[in-house]
Amino acid sequence: MGAHEFDDRPCLLERSALQKLLDVLRSRGYTTVGPQIEHGVIVYDELHRIEELPIGWTDVQEGGSYRLERRNDDALFAYNVGPHSWKRFLSPPLRLLWRARKTEDGFEFVVDEEPPPRYALIGVRACELHAIQQLDAIYMGGPVADRDYQRRREALFIVAVNCGKAGNTCFCASLGTGPGVGSGYDIALTELLDGEQRFVAVAGSVRGVEALAEIPHRPATDADMARAEEIVAETARHMGRHMETAGMKELLYRNLDHPHWDVVAQRCLTCGACTMVCPTCFCFTVEDATGLSGQVAERWRRSDSCFTLAFSFISSGSVRTSAKARYRQWLTHKLASWQDQFGTIGCVGCGRCITWCPVGIDITAEVAALRAEESGPLRPEPVAA
Repeated sequence: MGAHEFDDRPCLLERSALQKLLDVLRSRGYTTVGPQIEHGVIVYDELHRIEELPIGWTDVQEGGSYRLERRNDDALFAYNVGPHSWKRFLSPPLRLLWRARKTEDGFEFVVDEEPPPRYALIGVRACELHAIQQLDAIYMGGPVADRDYQRRREALFIVAVNCGKAGNTCFCASLGTGPGVGSGYDIALTELLDGEQRFVAVAGSVRGVEALAEIPHRPATDADMARAEEIVAETARHMGRHMETAGMKELLYRNLDHPHWDVVAQRCLTCGACTMVCPTCFCFTVEDATGLSGQVAERWRRSDSCFTLAFSFISSGSVRTSAKARYRQWLTHKLASWQDQFGTIGCVGCGRCITWCPVGIDITAEVAALRAEESGPLRPEPVAA
């Protein structure tokens, strides 16, 4: 099929076509960003060649544990997620809000009108795509939109990848956020590894159709599509964790003073690692700075965490001084009050908070423990007369 005949039906790409995809996106002014190995973990950074991908590597994750292992093939996307999330490309952890320069009449604000960066994100998983959509609601869903986020988001190109491997700390299947990607991508790929390595590709936007039209491809057969669907279904069946969401908000609100929070607090280091790796946590603080000459003043926005004492500091001190109060705040906001604010759970089941917690606190286990303790011991069935 020629490029001019391409439509949005699934097509099949050879491995070499992925390099062509990177080249096409870069020729259109995008900075291509994707997964690669750095210091023993998979991170997201600028990507020029497919050889920079974690070819033949997979990750093994448990609570408080992460390591990479070699596979017996040359899979490009046979890992789950590392400590990085895509939010740093949409909402940078440190951002200048405004700068003012002193004049004879007061202060003059200096407006930054530089165009936003145009990122093409390569290898976005289903859970991460849901996380980006949650950030959309946070930064653009209210009466006042975050202009910087909005400009970055509108310039974004997303190449999503369906998961072909279930992580030990993943629980996206129980939240309906994966492992198969839904809407919101420009191109979605499924890596087929049985026999010749190839990819089923589906365009999800006009931009995706136009990009694929410049790449060598052929129509996907029914067998190709069936295999792609089976890969996603098999991944869902082997999910490492599960979270029961029915009545979860009410469960957490009923148990704000439950003694189980003290048990969690004995382990929690209040380091905030869970909030730093979370793809949806969005808390920040604002800092003002003045140059030594007194001629320039700046206001910066910096990522923050609800686990720090300073985060809830008011004139009389910090509102949440204990580890118990801070962990409870994070979990109940993520799974309960987030629903009141944005109409959804603030968790996408990526499992990062479990893997990168130094003591391996498991958010799914904590919710399950509250359910079990509220239910109490099982009562014996009555014996029939």
